[in-house]
Parts: sequence; structure tokens; C-alpha cells
Amino acid sequence: MSESNDFEPLKLKSIIGFGGNVRGGLVNHPNGTHTIYSLGSTVVIDNPRQPNSQEFLQGHTNVVSCITVSKDGKYIASGQVTHMGFQADIIIWDFEKRQLLHRLPLHKVKVQDVAFSPSGKYLASLGGQDDNSVIVWDLEKFTAICGSPASSDSSGATLSLAYLNKNDNQFVTGGHGTLRVWELNTQQRKIRPTDVQTGQIKRIVKCIAIDKDDELMYCGTTTGDLMQVNLRTKLFKHSGPRDKELFSMGILSVALQGDVAVVGCGDGTIAKLKLPKLTILKSVKVDGNVTSITFDDTNNFRAGTSKSNVYSVNMQAFEPVLKSTCHYSKINDIVFPEHSSDVFATASDTDIRIWNAQTCKELVRIALPNLECHCVAFKKDGTSLLSGWNDGKIRAFGPQTGRLQYEINDAHKKGVTAIAPTDSYNKQGDFRIVSGGEDGQVRVWKVTKQLRSLEDAMKEHKGTVTCIKIRKNNLECVSSSSDGSCIVWDLTRYVRNQVLFAPSFFKCVSYFPDESQILTSGTDRKVAYWEAFDGSLIRELDASQSDAINGMDISSNGKLFVIGGSDKLVKVYRYEEGDVMSVGIGHSTDITRVRIAPNDQTVVTVSTDGAVFQWQMPK
Repeated sequence: MSESNDFEPLKLKSIIGFGGNVRGGLVNHPNGTHTIYSLGSTVVIDNPRQPNSQEFLQGHTNVVSCITVSKDGKYIASGQVTHMGFQADIIIWDFEKRQLLHRLPLHKVKVQDVAFSPSGKYLASLGGQDDNSVIVWDLEKFTAICGSPASSDSSGATLSLAYLNKNDNQFVTGGHGTLRVWELNTQQRKIRPTDVQTGQIKRIVKCIAIDKDDELMYCGTTTGDLMQVNLRTKLFKHSGPRDKELFSMGILSVALQGDVAVVGCGDGTIAKLKLPKLTILKSVKVDGNVTSITFDDTNNFRAGTSKSNVYSVNMQAFEPVLKSTCHYSKINDIVFPEHSSDVFATASDTDIRIWNAQTCKELVRIALPNLECHCVAFKKDGTSLLSGWNDGKIRAFGPQTGRLQYEINDAHKKGVTAIAPTDSYNKQGDFRIVSGGEDGQVRVWKVTKQLRSLEDAMKEHKGTVTCIKIRKNNLECVSSSSDGSCIVWDLTRYVRNQVLFAPSFFKCVSYFPDESQILTSGTDRKVAYWEAFDGSLIRELDASQSDAINGMDISSNGKLFVIGGSDKLVKVYRYEEGDVMSVGIGHSTDITRVRIAPNDQTVVTVSTDGAVFQWQMPK
């Protein structure tokens, strides 16, 4: 099957996610309404006052490593990481038209930092430790003016870069034992560095802020102090706070406002320091390393953390208010309730969260310390959220309160990796849970209001059970496993009816809506159609060119199915024709699960970097 380019791109509706590990990755646009941040390889322009008003700039081939906006707000510049030995692009975006203007490829492996000159005429960029070069670009011609090694051989890697506020020809860089002021000479096409004399003090500079008169610069260090340097004489003046009050885990971000500096630290502290004495006025703690601080106005600022939380803080009250939050680690599963497309639940390595699908707001968070949730499922009537955990327990939570309703201890020897509930079979509302584990067993549990008991354990799989689907009549279920087999089980006699073999780690299995066929996919990059009655193979599609297919779902009318996997693409296929209808590009890491909403309007995909993408389902 040839992959022709006549398919439609899948339209992205919204993203739940924030790249909290990008230093300075949360930037306010000078127009005062928009916020710019990155998520994986996508640059997101968001208007916080309007829900779901995100716009997406896609062009990077890998994770975005730095991002900045010009003073007049016309341009956005973002740099990325690539594989060893390859060139990492800087992309200049036109903010008004929301489109890619130019790619600037020169740095190798990683772009560490970028900064616009005050007039927006030049862009200075800094390469990562494998590149170690500073380059100044002319933004009228989009060409490089000149470049130079970022630090001398005797000092370490350079980590940060900042342009002066009034002078187009001066910028500063700082890093491991290096702090330099650079002069740009456009006539001779040269940049000349002057090392700042810091005397006995050895520091690793992580971030730099320059005051509005270009008199002084303030450098945040891993030691946990802020260094004050005179830019005219290029001499170190003093550092603060005092030894006893140093911030633990270093200063990662700094911003100046009037006679106050606001610093964000590695241990989650946000502090206000008095200039020029550098004494602490107020400090407060938030969750995660504070990687970016950006001012909304003179009185309020926002702080982004590595745990993908964004806080809003008032300068006077200095109380952090959580504005947005999302997953920051791998998401293992996502599920909708049976007949509702308004909410969905996601399970990640750290917690379970229930989201409002329309507003993308978090409704409930369930976190158990040091435990990972592998799979989630809503009970058919929606009154409880069932989850399987790596300590071998099945836990049920109230979907509105997040309170634990009951738990089944030692459900599986290692971890519970797949879970599916049946309809209730009597008036009391008793039902059964079919669960699969890393031990390869498929177990059936009877759940009544008072009691949870094991009905039977079916052991035939040799590997981890990856997915379980139950037929509508609740008499049969199919389980897929990483041992290369899918087994159709009889849920009254607890024996196997059929078995399907393929040279693949099966990742997902689905019944066609009329349950005459079974669809499977996995690491062999194929989607296979099987006859449910006798387990014979009907046909195979080569669905992915390069990588495993991790997630799959069929629409309720059976006309379309959606797959997603390690090739980072979301593909919508026609079921009968077996051809690609549309492709969604946006994820920058492996897609782990794909779900179509019960109303067939949206597709939700989740990935290993904690991003949740909602796509418009094609008509």
C-alpha cells in the first residue's frame, strides 16, 4: 500500500501539556494577551483568558530546547535538540501570520539559548556543549553575520545568553566558570568577548537578567546565590543572599521588576530579592523546579515548573495560585466513560487525573505515592473508576471525589496491566472485572457491594497481558499479550475458544462493532483483521513504516479506526478500504494510547512525555 499524499492532515483541537523542562520556556508576548510556550516539538500560542484558543506552530523535528520573543512581538525564535552529529535548527516564526519564516541551521546537536537584540535586527544564538559556539544572525537577510567559540578551552560549557536592553551590539553569556560580555562589530563581521573578572569566586551561571539601564547584570548560579556584575567595568560587585540563606538546588530563572529581582529555584522556591542589596524580602514554595518566570504586568507574574504546573503570583501577597497543570511523565492509559464524551481519565506513572474534555481543565487527581497506575476503566454505569497498579492491586475510586471505594489485593503477582468491567448481571448491580497482569494470567473477579472474590484464573499467556476487550453479551472476551498471541476466552466455562498467533508483541486488540471480526496491532507494524468465529487471518495492513503501533481504537459505527505508535503519527484509516484517510502530526515522543470519544467527534491521543492531544475526527 503506497503512502500517497492525498490524505487530509488531522485537525488539532487542543493540547493538555506544558514543556516545563525548557528553561525560560514560558514567555509572555508583548501584546499582553498571549502566552507562548513549547510542548515537545510544538510551539503553542495560548490566550489564557479564552479556553481552547491555542494555536500551534509545527516545524521542529525534535524537542524544542529554547524559545524567545522579540521586543516588538513580531517574531518568535525557537531552537531544538537533534541526534548526535546532526544540525539543530533555529526557526524564526512570524507571530501575526502564525507561520514559519525561516530556518537557521548551523549549530550541532542542540541550541542552548536564543536572544533577540533590542531593535529586533539581530538574533544571538548559543549552541549546546557539543557545539560550543555563539552565532549572531542578521534578521533582515536571515543569514549568519559571524560566530565564535562560546568559551575558552580552560572553562566549561556555556549555558545561558542575554541581550542588553538598549544596545544592539552587546550581549552576555554565562556558564561553567565562564561569564563573558560580547561586542558585535557589524562592519568587520566579528564578535569579541571580554571575560568578567570574578576574582576568587567560581560559579556555574544558569540564568542572566540585565537591568533596564544596562548598568548591572544579575546571574543566577547553581550555588544558590545571585551575582551582581557591573557591565561597564565588567567587574563582579557582590553576591547575595548571605551564606546561610542560599537557595538549595540553585537558581534556575530570574526576572527583574523595578528595584526587585524575582528568582525561581531548583527546590521549588520562588523568592523576591531587594536590589541592589540582594536580601530576601519574601519567599514561597511550589511543586517542581521553577524553570521560567514571566511578568504579566508590574504587579503579577507567572512561574512555570518542571512538573508542568503554571502558577500566578501577586507581588504584594506573594501567594502562588495554580493556573494550569498537566502530566509530566509517561501516560499509560486513557479512557472515556461508556456514554459520555465530556470527561476522560488518564493514568500516568505518577497519578490518575480526570479531565473535562471541553475546557481541558483537571477535575480530579488521584495520586498514590511511589506507585504507578498501568490501566484504567470506568464501570459501565460510571459510578467508579477501576485501575490496575504496579503493586499488583486493583483499586476502585469514586470518579467525582477521587476517594478509594475498595481494593483487590494481590490481584496479580507482579503488576496489573489490563482491566475491563462487564455489565452488571443482576438487579443488585453486581458485575465482573476481567484483569490481566505481567504474570500472563487473565483473572475474572466477581464484585458485589460487600465482597470481591476470584471467579477463575486462566493461565495460557506466557508474556504480559497488554489489552482486554469484552463482548457486548459479556460471555466472551479477547486478551492480547506480548508473547505474540491473542486468546478469545469463554467467560462462562473459563476456557479458551480461539487463539491467534503472530510474530509480534501485541499491544492492542479491538472488536469490530458487530463483533464478527477482531483487529490487532503491535510491534510488527501491521494491523491485522481476524475472523472472530474461527480465529483465521483475513488480511494485514502495513500501517507503520518504521515503528511499533501502541494504540488503536475503532469508531462506534465501524467505518474508521485510528492508530498511533512510536512513529509519533496519528493515522485514521477507513476500515473496509484499508487506506489512510488523515494523518495527525504533533506528538514529539511515542504515542502510548489512542481513544475515540463515544460521540465519534474527537480522537484523544497520549504520549510518553505526558501530553494529551485532542484531534477533530474526520467526517
